[in-house]
Amino acid sequence: MNPFSYGGVVGNGEFCNRVEELADLTETMKSSGRCFVYAERRMGKTSLVMRALEKLSRKDFIPVYVDLWPTDGSASFAATTARAMTTAAETNTTKLLELGKTLFGRLRPSVSLDDSGQPKVDFGIDGRTVSKTDLTEVLEAPAALAARSGKKVVMVFDEFQQIVEYENDLAERQLRSSIQHHKNVAYLFLGSRKHLLQSMFLDQSRPLYRSAMHYPIGPIQTKHWQPFITKRFSDNKKRFPRPLVAELCERTQGHPFYTQHLCHVLWSLIEPGGVVEAAHLDQAVSELLRRESHAYVTLWESLTKNEQRFLRGLASSETPPKPFSSDFTRQYGLRTASTAQRAAESLVAGDVIEREASSYVITDRFLRLWVSQLQS
Repeated sequence: MNPFSYGGVVGNGEFCNRVEELADLTETMKSSGRCFVYAERRMGKTSLVMRALEKLSRKDFIPVYVDLWPTDGSASFAATTARAMTTAAETNTTKLLELGKTLFGRLRPSVSLDDSGQPKVDFGIDGRTVSKTDLTEVLEAPAALAARSGKKVVMVFDEFQQIVEYENDLAERQLRSSIQHHKNVAYLFLGSRKHLLQSMFLDQSRPLYRSAMHYPIGPIQTKHWQPFITKRFSDNKKRFPRPLVAELCERTQGHPFYTQHLCHVLWSLIEPGGVVEAAHLDQAVSELLRRESHAYVTLWESLTKNEQRFLRGLASSETPPKPFSSDFTRQYGLRTASTAQRAAESLVAGDVIEREASSYVITDRFLRLWVSQLQS
């Protein structure tokens, strides 16, 4: 079995480091804190939080994971949240309906069996707009569940930036109104579109302004990747010299998804007893870029010339550049700082790049390598 996993939620044994982050998030859950966890896409924040939830004793905690990605408005937000809470607290069919009616009577809960014969709870709010009172019932339920069960409740809202797309800010306003009074309930808000999330929590005009502490999840340092990667190769009688591991991490910038993905391909190229060489690393990168080339060409052709120039500049820089400096704009044909600013704003809105400190990063590390190859 290939020991490198990428895509989807990964298990405990597949984590590289993240010891400090896991401890911090677990402590936030245990202390009923409020935390805004953000990272670039595929950085592993969902896997990390799920691992933290697994560490909690079911005797003392009720973990509730709410995936907001499929939601499109306040009604689906209410139904998705209510369903996640009910099924997290009960699995017995009779008790499931009883709990649903106790916590969410206004939403008209019903229980049926899914295709595998397992009970599932539904709510009769499809096709209608939920009221402030409906949302209040849903958002007061975590505290009610904590009081009813005698346990702490941990609410995790994943892809939280989705509520920015709702028809109004009712869900945001009701969240702020409810959670500030809750005891024995922890709230974690996860998201990957950092500019949207930061606008929700840092903009004074937004309901959730300063309502949770900020916890960014970043790349993993090479010093942590080296023992993780070399051990998985050596366990299969393959050798990966540490200097080449460092080169691999430089290409992926330590991003977990792209590092694991590249290692996955590289591992399959090396036979037991073999040694990874620079040519193997180049071969693995070429194979990955070949697979993605159609998508990258399509994206590239959709960009304006100035957006392409801005990306070329980011891809060419070994260290984070100053993208609005005269040196950068002159070198990459952007003419003025305002031209570069407009290109950056458009690329951020399209999730192609992400703000990082005083510079930007190309979020897809393989796209960065592909653009870099265009230069040569």
